[in-house]
Amino acid sequence: MKNPLTTLVLLLAPIWALAQVSQSANPPVKPNASRAEIKLKAKDLAVAVDAAEAALTPEEMAIAERVHVGKLPCELGNTVTITADPKSPGYFNVQLQKLKFRMFPVATSTGAIRLEDHKVGAVWLQLANKSMLMNQKIGKRLADECMSPIQVAVAEDLKKNPGVSVLDTPAAK
Repeated sequence: MKNPLTTLVLLLAPIWALAQVSQSANPPVKPNASRAEIKLKAKDLAVAVDAAEAALTPEEMAIAERVHVGKLPCELGNTVTITADPKSPGYFNVQLQKLKFRMFPVATSTGAIRLEDHKVGAVWLQLANKSMLMNQKIGKRLADECMSPIQVAVAEDLKKNPGVSVLDTPAAK
């Protein structure tokens, strides 16, 4: 979940965008405006809203710096490709076969790296030893066991040196 200030900015962005569009060089849409004029105004509004949404907090930018990019092989022969969006720092283009998502980082309480595409409901979760792509709207995992070279090394280390389970209790003395 974004911090309260970011949430406030995102809630006020459409209002700000409307104010900017109404103050632009183009006059407001007339009641008898043509479809082309209406589409132009809608496009101006969409650009303004996208610009407001693009602003990430310092915390979100710090998360973005830790995202593994490149072609990540996954189970069942799938491959997820993650590339940083050169036009919007902190945003990522995530692709699985023909599915494409534009994602941004979201802070988590667990420290896991989470990217989201709110429009589609897609979520990318990156843990120390693996990553997965999910669609929250349909409740389905699209790709699992995706690993960058760093995650492969961590997974191998965990196999050799498993951590203490939370279910293990210390021996009574």
